Amino acid sequence: MREIVLDTETTGFEPGEGDRIVEIGAVELMGHVPTGRTYHQYINPQRTMPAEAFAVHGLGDEFLADKPLFKDIADDFLTFIGDAKLVIHNAAFDMKFLNAELGWVHKPTLNMDRAVDTLVIARRKFPGSPASLDALCRRFGIDNTSRTLHGALLDSEILAEVYLELIGGRQPDFALAEGRNSQNTAKTEQWRAGPRPAALRPRITPEESAAHTAFIESLGDAAVWKKLS
Repeated sequence: MREIVLDTETTGFEPGEGDRIVEIGAVELMGHVPTGRTYHQYINPQRTMPAEAFAVHGLGDEFLADKPLFKDIADDFLTFIGDAKLVIHNAAFDMKFLNAELGWVHKPTLNMDRAVDTLVIARRKFPGSPASLDALCRRFGIDNTSRTLHGALLDSEILAEVYLELIGGRQPDFALAEGRNSQNTAKTEQWRAGPRPAALRPRITPEESAAHTAFIESLGDAAVWKKLS
């Protein structure tokens, strides 16, 4: 199964108010394992960068001035994602911007059904707990010290690790998925623990055992230990 972990950076919150995408980063997963293939593109938004957005990602007007327009990268982007599921943190936000940009250049838009929202997964799995990307990194012990500013590719790489933890680690369906090595699965299901070839050595000393026996005797015949022995 092919999945694309994706993130965008923008000039603001609403494409309907003139905000645009300025960066796209994406990481390919195959069978929940990163393949090493990535997509990364800075984009000229054809407008000035608000100070509030610059404070988040650090992408300014001078840096973006010579970058391609979205219309120039749209085909490459669509080719990279193909028909894969799109793993996104707060998917409604990124999908809103991607579909606005695709619509403006008369390209096919993305069906929301393709999106796997890790924010929704995290809130369901840990109700009442912080579910930001940074908070999930702390929960799972994922190193995000290089994330001083938001960056689409870096955030996608971090999100890929978070996503794999949210769904149960790097092999969430090991030996359980349908159609996978049914013989090995059957062996796993039939396996039962057998007796040890040799008993484990006691972890208490003879003195401790004698003291415990004396203590039980001091409790009299009503002691619960004597009833269960």
